Amino acid sequence: MHLEPIVSFAILLAVILIVPLCFERIKLPGLLGLLLAGVALGPNGLQILQSDSDTMSLLSDIGLIYLLFVCGLEIDLDQFQATKYRSAGYGFLTFIVPLITGTVVGRVFGFDWNASVLIGSLFASHTLLAYPIISRLGVVNNEAIVVTIGATIFTDVGSLLVLAICIGINKGDFNAFELIRLLLSLLIYSTVILFGFAAVGKEFFRRSGNDEGNQFLFVLLAVFVAALGAEVIGVEKIVGAFLAGLAVNSVMGDSPIKEKILFVGSVLFIPIFFVDLGLLIDVPAFIKSISSIWLTLTIVLGLIGSKFLAALFAKLAYRYSWREAITMWSLSMPQVAATLAATFVGYRAGMLTEDVLNSVIVLMLVTATLGPLITARAASGLVSEAGSGLLTDWNTGSSPDSSADPDAKTAQALTLVVPIYNPQTERNLIEMATLLAQHQSGRVVPLAVVIAHGHMDTLELASFLVQSQSLLDKATEVCQEFGLAANPLLRIDDDVAQGISYASREQQASLVIMGWSKTTGFRARLFGNIIDRVLWASHCPVAVTRLLDSPRNIKRILVPLGNPTQRMIQVMNFAAILAEANQAEVTLLHISDRRISPAQMDAFKSQMELFASQCAVRNNPTIQIIAADDVATAIVTEAQKADLVVMRSARRRVNVNELSISDLTTQVITRLHCSVVMLGEPQHRPRPILRRNPQATTSTNTGQV
Repeated sequence: MHLEPIVSFAILLAVILIVPLCFERIKLPGLLGLLLAGVALGPNGLQILQSDSDTMSLLSDIGLIYLLFVCGLEIDLDQFQATKYRSAGYGFLTFIVPLITGTVVGRVFGFDWNASVLIGSLFASHTLLAYPIISRLGVVNNEAIVVTIGATIFTDVGSLLVLAICIGINKGDFNAFELIRLLLSLLIYSTVILFGFAAVGKEFFRRSGNDEGNQFLFVLLAVFVAALGAEVIGVEKIVGAFLAGLAVNSVMGDSPIKEKILFVGSVLFIPIFFVDLGLLIDVPAFIKSISSIWLTLTIVLGLIGSKFLAALFAKLAYRYSWREAITMWSLSMPQVAATLAATFVGYRAGMLTEDVLNSVIVLMLVTATLGPLITARAASGLVSEAGSGLLTDWNTGSSPDSSADPDAKTAQALTLVVPIYNPQTERNLIEMATLLAQHQSGRVVPLAVVIAHGHMDTLELASFLVQSQSLLDKATEVCQEFGLAANPLLRIDDDVAQGISYASREQQASLVIMGWSKTTGFRARLFGNIIDRVLWASHCPVAVTRLLDSPRNIKRILVPLGNPTQRMIQVMNFAAILAEANQAEVTLLHISDRRISPAQMDAFKSQMELFASQCAVRNNPTIQIIAADDVATAIVTEAQKADLVVMRSARRRVNVNELSISDLTTQVITRLHCSVVMLGEPQHRPRPILRRNPQATTSTNTGQV
């Protein structure tokens, strides 16, 4: 059936919107739904969509490039740096053992050497599907897990390079000279992409400032230029896309642009690639390949066994426990993104048969299910090693950054910048600032930002200036009401977020206190809102508040805590200082996984007690640990007893493999019926703030937000 391109595109959008939601409701992966939708709409089903149509060919190619680009973009380079030598060692083991195993499997089933090595490269990579599980269990900082995460960069790069060489050999006459030429071309090309693109990207981002639209277009251009460059030197474009992801990764960090790029790919292009993969599945051939189960069974068992053998070697070499080895094995088992992409390329090049394609799809389903299940059981008995280094800092009452920042050792005047716009929320914001400022002997800077116009003498600008001055006058009155002098600031700027960031830096702000923006729809997620951009650009922490009552009426504060990290200490100290200023009670709440043993729970409670003893509050907070499957629901239930919930504002993370967007903070705050403060840190290390005022209290503990 021949359809107009616009009709095909509309059908694809409907499938992407509806099918994953339906499958997730019945506890099945959304990816499986997209594959089955492709089968149902393809040549062996309703014959509505064709894989070789211009529309599908273009969109699927974009999705394939985007998928590998995201793989490179999501590799955590900081974690890799922390254990780079052991990560390199385990990366080599979990690459070479499966590569050899897959090559043997290919030879046993009659494939030539080139195709067999390509099958081996499919075994070599892995996808960290179970990362949310280990994050939930609080063991992300265990060395074995950090090593496994860092090894991803070696397995993905290695498997893609092998794919590039195999495809190059398959294209025609290939001798030793051609092999050397290809390797040299790859070396030069990789250097240009990784270092050249990174340098150009940093310069472009520096010059473009806050222009997210141009930054977004620059990143997309870099991806597709890298993909085209790969084809010029004779390798597959997905190699260039992956390398571009690594290069751009170092430029963007965790900026809002990264979130937008992941968002666009995960909701549009990558799902289309999986639908197209389903169009390629020949149902009769698939059933036949399953009935002749030996190839499928050998591929599945070969992959699982080789990954286990690599984890066993790592256990012996690095003296890990059996539980750590099993966790490493289960984390490196799932084969989704890079494996499917490489299989797709090999199949289109004629190197892999339909039986191999079908077997790899079965492999994906088996490992994507089995890996996370084993991880959940094995990792529940691990102990995170993050606490040991942090406890020293807690015990001494100092910041781990104090040695690097001389100013951290001396108390500084607290400066609170409060952007005001909404008259209905202005008073509560200023009251919150006066509470903190009085406790810390600081000052409050009410800030009003007026958008600049082409002509500075326009009546519209004059009207906005009058309104803003009125807000500043009211803020000054509130400060005087509580015996505190205000330093109001009126600023004209091209952009509100930019004006807030610049003004807070000029005033040497210790903390920015903002009201809640209700812009949370599609436009905000794609282009960002003021809060997102202030969080990204600010040099100091930002407290985003939704205050339903006067802050001076807050008597019960709930602080949901995850892992005991320095960032969570900052959140706790913010709540502790607010509680002391307001004579309020603080409850530390941790929601643990039901699979955690009683011994682990007791150990974690001891860490929490030590944490509480070092925070900046006289009365020790209450510690509450609850075992629950639904973290958000448990927090909302406990929050019914509180006047204020203080949380860390974590950025949304796009999980491309599951095609869903998950943000615990967003899930919680949309269901709370009390006041909320979300504390967001700047992108680099903040200077210590909100220190105890020695004149206000005799305690010697110090804290920072």
